[in-house]
Amino acid sequence: MGDKLGQIKVTVIKGRRLVIRDFKTSDPYVILKLGNQTAKTKVINSCLNPVWNEEFCFTISEPAEVLKLEVFDKDHFKADDEMGTAHLSLQPLVAAARLRTILGVASEGTTLRKVIPNKDNCLAIDSSISWVNGEVVQDVWLRLCDVESGDIELKIKLSDLSCVVPAST
Repeated sequence: MGDKLGQIKVTVIKGRRLVIRDFKTSDPYVILKLGNQTAKTKVINSCLNPVWNEEFCFTISEPAEVLKLEVFDKDHFKADDEMGTAHLSLQPLVAAARLRTILGVASEGTTLRKVIPNKDNCLAIDSSISWVNGEVVQDVWLRLCDVESGDIELKIKLSDLSCVVPAST
């Protein structure tokens, strides 16, 4: 792990079209991993379109890491069933924060960067990184891999921006 860049807040907003793992439904929850840091949402019972609206804080380091998600169906009498995985590189978010600092962008709602679906992420659609309420914010829909269907919506905020300015040489 490299130099500390700052904090990110990841809000797991909701899921849509998640796969059925129990009889006609599922009891989904999400596990987030960033480096050796882990967080878990609450279980939403009997729902294929769950709403979590749970926020988790992580420390982000240089080089920017990859945020990994695993979605599971909670079972009481056997191992929890996998409902898909997804990942998102945080490098575009860090690069947008640095650009904002260098250019001195302060206009509310300014789009700093667009990120398109590619091999470095599991984006379902294009994602925008913007300057909102004094924070660099990325709204994302991630497509779950290794399953028939399912997307997870996240909001990622990078705070402690003074930490992302490259050191002067």
